Amino acid sequence: MTFITATSFFLKIHAQTEIKANALFLPLGMINLAVEKSLNSKFSLQAEGFISPWKSFGGKNLQIYMGTLEGRYYFKEVMKGWYVGAYGSIAAYNLQKWNYLKAEPVLDDEDHPQLSGDGTVRLTERYQKGLALIIGVSGGYHFTVTERLGLDVYAGIGTSQSIYKGYFKDNDQRYDKASNWNKSGEVIPTRGGLMLTYKFN
Repeated sequence: MTFITATSFFLKIHAQTEIKANALFLPLGMINLAVEKSLNSKFSLQAEGFISPWKSFGGKNLQIYMGTLEGRYYFKEVMKGWYVGAYGSIAAYNLQKWNYLKAEPVLDDEDHPQLSGDGTVRLTERYQKGLALIIGVSGGYHFTVTERLGLDVYAGIGTSQSIYKGYFKDNDQRYDKASNWNKSGEVIPTRGGLMLTYKFN
């Protein structure tokens, strides 16, 4: 107990702490905030939240709520220069994946195009609602502007494992044939940006 208390007290007194906001997403009305805390001279831990509240953004579903925890190793000194990291994220989403952005014909059980009430082929976009677990690696560079202010440029790629349900946009009925949840897994870029940083100590 003494060791834990002393360690906790030491971290509170001596650890550097930064708060951050992603400048790339703010103009789009998306919130991406983070807190990074040093563990020693080389390692840090960052907690991050991302919110895209858009039920419709340019006519496309784009709601994302994601939390991320990342460990970082700095080659020079914590919160200075180049670093690499490993992270895990949990996300809930209602969005249109990149390959479902265009309206396409709806097929019946015999793979024939369905017809709308006016006799034309039924065309609609599709969207997905679900949960994702993401594990990945990241890298970036932390610039020092002043004693307090800085810039954090970073990107990450990882494996995203999702459970989701897919829906037609014109009637909100499911297009997938799964009885409950669909599953998907892919390796994709999952994070990145330009963080404005402010250091407390």
